[in-house]
Amino acid sequence: MNRFVITMCMATGVLVCHAQDSGKNQRDFDAFRAEMHKDFDGFRAEIMRDYIEFVRNPWQESKSVPSVPRPKVEPVPPVVLSDEDRDTLRVNSNPIVIKEIVKPDPTVPQPGPIGTIPENDSEDSGSIEVSFYGTPLKIRFAANGGFHIGKVSEKNVAEALTVLASDDYDNSIIDCLAIRKECHLCDWAYLQLVQAVADKACGKSSNESVLLAAYLLMQSGYKIRLAYSGDALYLLYASKHRIFDRRPYLLDGDYYYGLVELPARLNISKAGFPNEQCISLQISEQPGFSKELNAERVVSSRLFPAFSVEVRTNKNLLSFYETYPCSYYNDNYMTQWSQYADTPMDPEIVKSVYPEFRRMLSGLSETEQVNRLLNWVQTGFKYEYDDKVWGRDRVFFSEESLFYPFCDCEDRSVLFTRLVRDLTGLECLLVYYPGHLAAAVGFTTAVNGDYLDVEGKRFVVCDPTFIGAPVGMSMPEMRNKNTGVIILK
Repeated sequence: MNRFVITMCMATGVLVCHAQDSGKNQRDFDAFRAEMHKDFDGFRAEIMRDYIEFVRNPWQESKSVPSVPRPKVEPVPPVVLSDEDRDTLRVNSNPIVIKEIVKPDPTVPQPGPIGTIPENDSEDSGSIEVSFYGTPLKIRFAANGGFHIGKVSEKNVAEALTVLASDDYDNSIIDCLAIRKECHLCDWAYLQLVQAVADKACGKSSNESVLLAAYLLMQSGYKIRLAYSGDALYLLYASKHRIFDRRPYLLDGDYYYGLVELPARLNISKAGFPNEQCISLQISEQPGFSKELNAERVVSSRLFPAFSVEVRTNKNLLSFYETYPCSYYNDNYMTQWSQYADTPMDPEIVKSVYPEFRRMLSGLSETEQVNRLLNWVQTGFKYEYDDKVWGRDRVFFSEESLFYPFCDCEDRSVLFTRLVRDLTGLECLLVYYPGHLAAAVGFTTAVNGDYLDVEGKRFVVCDPTFIGAPVGMSMPEMRNKNTGVIILK
């Protein structure tokens, strides 16, 4: 690895000097660049040769560790505040004791290949086409790109990797990484894209498809391990998040999961690459799937009837969200909601719906703006428990609450905090009580109500499941319960 770092530094230094010397001939620079590409390609080939030799060694028999079940908590039912009580109530300022504060998980840049991957200008280059969540994609793929593993063994897998390591597959890696960038694919989406490409090229669920997907991912910089049981090959990916209800393998301090259910025992190769990176289940940008809109839905506030918008959601995005695994990080159960609440809203909704929201909020004070958004979420959606709708506990991304007929306290708090941050610019928290999730808003002016002091700033409680309650009112039975705070980005 030191050799690669030194080579990169030398390249940077020479390029700077070259840029400063305007008298250098362009051909000298082109020759230098070609030589550097050759060096990088040689380094990459050397790393791959070492990897393949490691794969030839006997794979270690390993046993999975137990999956982490999502904790079962008795949900707190919604509370409805009558219009009469609302009209006569007095909102007092009461501090809420905080038992735990969860800070945001830092955003980590996506990994990249270990070296420059040159374009392959071979005339034999073919292509394959896939439909990825309704989005047609074309990936260059070697016309002679067939390979066969045969009976799964260390030797046969290594031989197949030798074929894959040829430059015939470089264009496929380049195209997959380009799609990741252009379509704003998070790591979870990229895993699925690569598997879809491999299935199309080699046949769905075949051992060859598993190996091709693993190769494309490891060449893209992800921490991947190969494993087998009997005559079936498996791809294991390392995740920085612990995924609920999925059986992992613990290898050298990292938890590895499969895109399919993994057997309890596997023979696993420990072969890896320099600077390989665990996947992250954060979504920092919305994936750019093709637009296929659902039927229009009108959502209105009961207290402010004119506060009403028409919403249409993207079927393709919702289909992707259905595959998203529920997870947590830093060994803290409360972090499971961060991925949902910190995911940006679909740009199509921002473009089509947000202008109407902003028009209706124009000229109002911060408190009036948040009260309207709060009542819109409280009264515009029907409440129902997840187990009755889905048969299991499931958190919605914001767009899912805008589409599905029912949502619970978690979903409402995710949607509400997303809207408040986007439309008012105010900071938000998620507030966790056992069995219940609410929200709090950091106003820039003095606002009465139940509040939390977080890092020297006052956040006023706003509960999207306390139906009809204004800013500052907690459910009465929640005020004395243990309270956790999740700081949102």
